[in-house]
Amino acid sequence: MGAVDSRDYSLVGNDTRLAEQRGLAQARRYTCAIASGQLRLLMQRRDGPAIRDTLIWLGALAISGSLGAHFWGSWAAAPFFAVYGVLYGSAADSRWHETGHRTAFKTRWLNEVVYQIACFMLLREPTVWRWSHTRHHTDTLIVGRDPEIAVPRPPKLLNLALNFLALESTATGLRKLVLHACGHLTPEESTFIPNRERWKVPWVARGWLAILAAIVATCVLFHSLLPAMLVGLPTIYGGFFLLFFSLTQHAGLAEDVLDYRLNSRTVYMNPLFRFLYWNMNYHVEHHMFPVVPYHALPRLHELIKADCPPPYPSCWAAYREIIPAVVRQRREPHWHVTRPLPNA
Repeated sequence: MGAVDSRDYSLVGNDTRLAEQRGLAQARRYTCAIASGQLRLLMQRRDGPAIRDTLIWLGALAISGSLGAHFWGSWAAAPFFAVYGVLYGSAADSRWHETGHRTAFKTRWLNEVVYQIACFMLLREPTVWRWSHTRHHTDTLIVGRDPEIAVPRPPKLLNLALNFLALESTATGLRKLVLHACGHLTPEESTFIPNRERWKVPWVARGWLAILAAIVATCVLFHSLLPAMLVGLPTIYGGFFLLFFSLTQHAGLAEDVLDYRLNSRTVYMNPLFRFLYWNMNYHVEHHMFPVVPYHALPRLHELIKADCPPPYPSCWAAYREIIPAVVRQRREPHWHVTRPLPNA
C-alpha cells in the first residue's frame, strides 16, 4: 500500500468512494470460532451487574460531588473534584458506550436512562452518537467510512494533547449543538443518521443548550463557579482517562483491514480501571461480538484468546507501542503496527 499522506478521513470524500469500490464498506469480517451454545450463554443480558455498578458509580459521584461542594473555596475540595471529574468526564464514556449498545442492562428503559445521562455528561448528542457508533462498528477503521477514527494519519499531536482535557471535543460538541439546535446536520452526519431519527436531533440540542445556559446563569447569579464544577466543566477537567483508555483501542493499528485482530487491542487492566472502563479493555472481543454484555467479556476473552494476538499485559505496555507508533506516523503516515496472528 502506498503513502496515505493525502487521505480524506471525511465521510463524503474520495476515500469514501474508494472504500466502497474496494468492497470495504459494510464488508464481512473475520470472526473467531465459538460454539453457538457458548455464545448464547455469553449474550444473555442481566440487570444485576449493571445495576450494581451503576449504583456504585452514581453513589461515588454523589459523595465526591457533595464533599467537593462542602469544601468549596479551599484546597480540600481539590481531591474530591478530581474523583468527581473522572467519574463524570471519563467513566461516563463506557456507560454511554454499553448502554448505547443496549447490552448493559436487560431492561431496555434502564439502558436508555443511563445512556441519556452519560450522553449529556460527555456532550455527545444521543441520536447522532448512537448512529455514529453503529457506523464505527460496521466499518471499523475504514477510512472514509468510520466517523470515530481517533487518530487520523498523519496524527495531529496538538489535537491529541488538547483532548486529554477534552478541550477540542468539547468545543466541537458545543459548535454542533448550536448547529443542530438550528435544525441542521453536517454532510457527514447525513450519511449515517436515518431520516426517521433526524427529528430528535434539534429538540435534544435545544434542551441541552437551555440546561447549559441555566448553569451559566446560576454561576453569574451566585457569583460562583461551583454549579459549573458540578455540571458542565467536569466534561473537561475530568476527561483525562477518556482519551487515555480510548487510545488503547485502535491508535497506531492497521486501517482498511477486515480483521478486528489487526485493528483493535485487548489490554489487561487493573480492577479499578476495568470498573471505570466497564471491561472495554477487551476491545478485540467487543468488536468481534458486540452483543456480548460488558460483564461477560472476560469469559469471552478466555474462549477466543488462542485465536487472537497476545493481549497487552498492561496499559504501560500498550503505550510503549502507541506513543512511538503515533510519532512515527507523523513522518510515515502509511506505517502501522502489525499485530501477530496465531499460525500466520
